[in-house]
Amino acid sequence: MRHFLILALCLSGFSLVSQTINEAWVKEHYTKKEYTIAMRDGVKLFTSVYAPKDNAEKHPFLMVRTPYSCAPYGEDKFQPRLWAFHWREYLKEGYIIVIQDVRGRWMSEGTFMDVRPFNPNKKTKTDIDEASDTYDAVDWLVKNIPFNNGNVGVFGTSYPGFYSTMAALSGHPAIKAVSPQAPVTEWFKGDDFHHNGAFMLCDAFNFYSSFGQPRPKPTTIGPKEFNFYTSDIYKFYLETGALKNFTKLMGDSILFWKDLMNHPNYDAWWKERDARVGCKNVKPAMLTVGGLFDAEDCYGAWHLYEAIEKQSPSTNNKIVMGPWFHGGWSKSDGSFLGNVRFGSKTSTWFQENIEIPFFNYHLKGKGNLDKLAEATIFFTGENKWRNLSAWPPRETTPTAIYLTDKSGLSFNKSSAQTNFTSYTSDPAKPVPFTEDVLDDRSREYMTDDQRFAERRTDVITFKTAVLENDLTLAGTVTADLRVAISTTDIDFIVKVIDVFPDGFKYDTLVYGQTNNDGYLMDGYEMLVRGEIMRGRYRNSFETPEAFEPNKITTVKFDLPDVAHTFQKGHRLMIQIQSTWFPLADRNPQQFVDIYHCDDKDFVKSEIKVYHDSQNPSNILLPVLK
Repeated sequence: MRHFLILALCLSGFSLVSQTINEAWVKEHYTKKEYTIAMRDGVKLFTSVYAPKDNAEKHPFLMVRTPYSCAPYGEDKFQPRLWAFHWREYLKEGYIIVIQDVRGRWMSEGTFMDVRPFNPNKKTKTDIDEASDTYDAVDWLVKNIPFNNGNVGVFGTSYPGFYSTMAALSGHPAIKAVSPQAPVTEWFKGDDFHHNGAFMLCDAFNFYSSFGQPRPKPTTIGPKEFNFYTSDIYKFYLETGALKNFTKLMGDSILFWKDLMNHPNYDAWWKERDARVGCKNVKPAMLTVGGLFDAEDCYGAWHLYEAIEKQSPSTNNKIVMGPWFHGGWSKSDGSFLGNVRFGSKTSTWFQENIEIPFFNYHLKGKGNLDKLAEATIFFTGENKWRNLSAWPPRETTPTAIYLTDKSGLSFNKSSAQTNFTSYTSDPAKPVPFTEDVLDDRSREYMTDDQRFAERRTDVITFKTAVLENDLTLAGTVTADLRVAISTTDIDFIVKVIDVFPDGFKYDTLVYGQTNNDGYLMDGYEMLVRGEIMRGRYRNSFETPEAFEPNKITTVKFDLPDVAHTFQKGHRLMIQIQSTWFPLADRNPQQFVDIYHCDDKDFVKSEIKVYHDSQNPSNILLPVLK
């Protein structure tokens, strides 16, 4: 995340779709113009427009709105992504490419606001939001850029994914197709900076210590990066201590960090920043895209798609989820992540068969989308795409698998009268999210080997016998725990893991070579899904509650959706722990104000996870028959 701004400039990444377009070709066939487009309130937004020189036919627009800069600035300087990435295919198709600095960022005027709330009831010219800015920009483009065909597509990854959603809500009739990709959707329950109320410290501090720096006037100069005194992130975050100490490092000028610290619960301020609020009567065709192993946002794509399905059922609404990291559908060939291989170039396949045909069809009337399913989902484990008529699939059955004694998992409840597994959570020695010493949060941890965690005494593990048949999960996993703790607050992290068989090796004839061929996959414990729950929010995100020490209590929460097949001969494993550092901040394990408490407030907690006939802790699995 320390290098996030640099990476974020690449709104799409390297792809091998084509090798025929280069810088010379682009400059020979395209012109670049820079405009400042006035919004309804008079604020002007800086916009780069790359237009084909060949005007034998009219051209559609493909637009990205971004807080990460439309650099390079200057009409003689062209954006390298145009020929380096799969965007080159859009140039071959004659698209007019538009990249715009959003309000208050880089060379655009105005005041920037993080996840600016959508306003469905605009009455005056001063009632603006990102949807109205998109409307005004598109309206200007179709009226002023010559030789356009009046059709506009909008796409973008991560924060630009949020702006894509706002484009879909703008109501401009020229916007025909929108693809929010890993879209920022909701920042308290699942996206980026909170998961189930737990503060995702590493990403939040790394991001806002640079991104959040104020910009007094339009500029082409980026913010300074924070100077970390060590490259060991575990050491840095542990030694810095309580969240109030990070606030001191952040300083007084970064407004959104202050907002994060001053809105600890799911209040009205958070609710109005939920991008799903306005997803009613959505007119453009929608293609929501996300990664099964997106370390920054494994929540947004699933839940935006779901919101449009529920609130706007007549919308042409599709979802694609592949085995990708954040933006991996355009930044790699998608054949592997870390040590885990997927057997094909999933990103290249997506670009050639879904994304480019989607925009060509809706903006150019080219080709057809007869084969585009409602949900195109890659199932890891079996390593196959499935074309589904709904997500989650209608054939999915919620099935409880129970924690049992002797670290077992069973589809039958335990018959024991009183049974539990205990561990001690010590905030002074939190469980790391990976066994590696890193200078940044890795994306590969989403499929990392969990054997290092199984060996810790503050992680408890349950697993099935060797599976006699394939077990496919398709949908939301729900943890339903019965617990007792010795303190008044605690976090729970539940991990769903695929245990590979002893003697397992990838067949290089099938999976090819990767840079991790030497890793011991024999008995590999692949993280399929992990999620954290801040215990104080177990009954309500709006109204936190303390635990009564040593009283058996239910903690039930959802993990992001899963699409994975545990193959015959593998095992399914569940790990439970109470720290996941420094992905998430440490819970003091007392019912105090976490955002303003002191280092001395962090205490050990004794946790009992019950698994008996009266208190049957279980994991509800979405089993696909």
